[in-house]
Amino acid sequence: MTATERSIAAAEEYSAHNYHPLPVVVATAEGAWMTDVEGRRYLDMLAGYSALNFGHGNRRLINAAKQQLDRVTLTSRAFHHDRFAEFCAELAQLCGMEMVLPMNTGAEAVETAVKTARKWGYRVKGVPDGRAKIVVAENNFHGRTTTIVSFSTDPEARADYGPYTPGFEIVPYGDLAALEAAVDEDTVAVLLEPIQGEAGVLVPPPGYLAGVRRLTSERNVLFIADEIQSGLGRTGRTFACEHEDVVPDMYVLGKALGGGVVPVSAVVSSRAVLGLHRPGEHGSTFGGNPLACAVALEVIAILRSGEYQERATELGEHLHRELGLMTGAGAVTAVRGRGLWAGVDIAPEVGTGREISERLMARGVLVKDTHGSTIRIAPPLVITKEDLNWGLEQLRAVLGDAAV
Repeated sequence: MTATERSIAAAEEYSAHNYHPLPVVVATAEGAWMTDVEGRRYLDMLAGYSALNFGHGNRRLINAAKQQLDRVTLTSRAFHHDRFAEFCAELAQLCGMEMVLPMNTGAEAVETAVKTARKWGYRVKGVPDGRAKIVVAENNFHGRTTTIVSFSTDPEARADYGPYTPGFEIVPYGDLAALEAAVDEDTVAVLLEPIQGEAGVLVPPPGYLAGVRRLTSERNVLFIADEIQSGLGRTGRTFACEHEDVVPDMYVLGKALGGGVVPVSAVVSSRAVLGLHRPGEHGSTFGGNPLACAVALEVIAILRSGEYQERATELGEHLHRELGLMTGAGAVTAVRGRGLWAGVDIAPEVGTGREISERLMARGVLVKDTHGSTIRIAPPLVITKEDLNWGLEQLRAVLGDAAV
């Protein structure tokens, strides 16, 4: 057996099969490239589902982590530490908000947002106890906890996990009229991804986010933007909401906030919303730990430069232009996305998303499929134009070979 085969066999034997990874075993990585245990190099065109926006082994982030590792890594929230206040202040300012509630994973942050919205609904809006409702969109992906899968429309995410948590109403994504009809006096929040990532990088119709902002303001409902995948530079802006000049009531952040070094997530909002929490009502031992804060502070500093937002804009225009040409050739039926983020629908006669991903892997490019016929492209924002073009050449070759 090869080193790859041995590693995969051990993983199959000893780990639960809750993922179906491509058969590659990564050993090292730098920038936009990964090397497997056999020494083969691959261009990373997924970036850890946008957790690695600033590339593998980003020296600024690694150095920030190393320096903090020599000082203190965890105090729990039982005590203050000297990086916490700075992190909260800097992140609040980056978001144009007032307060931060730090957690670890994206799903934890979404759960925190749900709890916060309900608390606001009962204490501020005056919704009767136990009747708070949150409106969400079809094809959403906000995480995999029991509560979150309760409002998923993905059968794989929901099956065998009931009974499901009540208090959510699902409407079609991008349909403002349906959203307006769903909002009533018990509605405390509308929770949306500005761009739906797991669904295949679905971009809503122009004006939709602005319409959501207008509707929620008029109805005294919180607008919660889940920017875990779409935020922090991926679409060419710090936040995807900025493409429609929209500021939500609450941001839910994760993935790239930890720079691919440590898990960091946060809910960011106003004092009128997050200020409702009191000691003992919600928490996390590792949330806002010193190591996480040190890395996230460096992420915030990187974002303040605007360099990566500019790269995502310029390279994203090139990416979508090239993918559009593939659409005209017939092997690709549709391309969606914004910035360095694209969902590419593969024509059924050419292959499934999984088959195309495996063929690309054989040519040294790593992407991942979703919903059968779609592959997602989201390289680290540090990728060079030359490397991006090489990756696109491999996709063209794979599509051409499959079409023969």
